[in-house]
Amino acid sequence: MPDFSCRDCGATFSLPQTVLDRYPGWVPRQCRDCRSGNENRSVASSSRSRATRRVEHEGDGPTTGVFTDGSSVPNPGPGGWGVAYVVDNEVVAERCGHDPDTTNNRMELTALLAALEVVPEGTAVTVYSDSHLAVKTITEWAAGWEKRGWKRKSGPVENLDLVKKVYAGYKKRPELELQWIKAHVGYRWNEYADELASRWREV
Repeated sequence: MPDFSCRDCGATFSLPQTVLDRYPGWVPRQCRDCRSGNENRSVASSSRSRATRRVEHEGDGPTTGVFTDGSSVPNPGPGGWGVAYVVDNEVVAERCGHDPDTTNNRMELTALLAALEVVPEGTAVTVYSDSHLAVKTITEWAAGWEKRGWKRKSGPVENLDLVKKVYAGYKKRPELELQWIKAHVGYRWNEYADELASRWREV
């Protein structure tokens, strides 16, 4: 197993190759002890209002936008989704949820659906998702499927119930731009959305 250096305490740690294979290109930056410490501090402070609190993360990336993420562990299996609406590095709204029996793709689409609810109508902003599949589904493929009666040339549309809702929602909100963002490269608000999507595992 490859070794990594914790950015917080400097300790050397390793992760099973099976975990690393699930996230190609991801470089772990915290050991288990430091990560658990951060999660405990986050839970302890959860009673504070999050309307405009500043959340500090390492890394760069966009400082304004709606950041979404979803996953299930295992896939399929229990999963969660998270959404963070950020303006100039301030979290102005966030949501997260959990499904006991789902898939990665359903959670990604659910997060995109929830993103529509956190941004006031008429507010122009970019919605970021690190799922190529979810973004292409809504921005490229869904229009053709709709014209063909919600059918694909190669077979049925997967997760059709969610695809229809998300596509209809974004058609009604032309001020929102849906864009892919690379995952696990230290973009602070993408990482934060990932934390929200995993929050159900802390309960």
